[in-house]
Amino acid sequence: MNRKESRQLSESEILVNQFLQRATEFQANVEPIKVLKSRTYKIAESNVLVRAASEGNRRYFFGLNYLTVEEMANIDNPFIAFICGSVERTIFVPAKLLFKYLPQISHDRNGEFKINIDLDLNIVLMGRNNRLKCSEYVNAWSLLLSPPNIIEEKSSVEDSLHSILQGRLIEIGNIRGFQTYCPDKSKTFNDRKLEDLSTIKTCPQLQFSDYNLLRKIDVLWFRSRGELYIPEYAFEVELSTGIWSGVGRMATLYDYTNVSFYVISNDEKRFRQVLGSFSDIRHRFKYINYEVLGELYSAEINLKELRVQIGL
Repeated sequence: MNRKESRQLSESEILVNQFLQRATEFQANVEPIKVLKSRTYKIAESNVLVRAASEGNRRYFFGLNYLTVEEMANIDNPFIAFICGSVERTIFVPAKLLFKYLPQISHDRNGEFKINIDLDLNIVLMGRNNRLKCSEYVNAWSLLLSPPNIIEEKSSVEDSLHSILQGRLIEIGNIRGFQTYCPDKSKTFNDRKLEDLSTIKTCPQLQFSDYNLLRKIDVLWFRSRGELYIPEYAFEVELSTGIWSGVGRMATLYDYTNVSFYVISNDEKRFRQVLGSFSDIRHRFKYINYEVLGELYSAEINLKELRVQIGL
């Protein structure tokens, strides 16, 4: 990088570039993860969100959104690398650990957390002299080079994000008072199986639909009337697949004119192309970018917490 290029970059961007260069010196493959909104990289055996702060007088400050930490905590072997003024002062905090401690970190109502790290490179928590000790994570590059000790089935970031979006849809439906169903029993969201988050364990059989298609729809919301379940909303999450199959599955609910169909994706152009083959019901399908779904989920969670706080 020449001097002209250096002047055009912020100090934090320069620190991130230095960090990535250092990663390659550790003989680690480094590549950006494009499916995530945050500045996240696949480094060796790990997925790493990189944040940088310039030298501070007493502390290093990092702004971090709840949705970002949640997404990191739900992918394989995740870390958040906090660069504290210098690459030589980098803390590799396991994302699952930070997610666990988020309730002890101050934040605003938009879910923006204020991560403060003191000069001893410990994370400041609420309460006098309360700290998350991070000494074992300082410059711990070796953590990225080795797979976790826990033996579990590996998932791609796309697969993990698919489960995250399903989990968020289930949570929103539960908050709104719907009965929720998801076919992916063993997949997890925030350390809970999607089956346990859903209020319905077995997909209801509906008279005017193909059950083999119905029970494979990513998320369904129902209204219960006595022992009957009335479908209200159907959702398909399509990130790396072709959208076609998801639209086809939801079309089995064609005769239920009250049902709204939603495709959660990051490819609106492909969505429009596929709907060209469903001209008679295309008006019933709606596209939601998965990032917007995250904003809705955050708003629903915050509203739920506010209602509990004020008792209304």
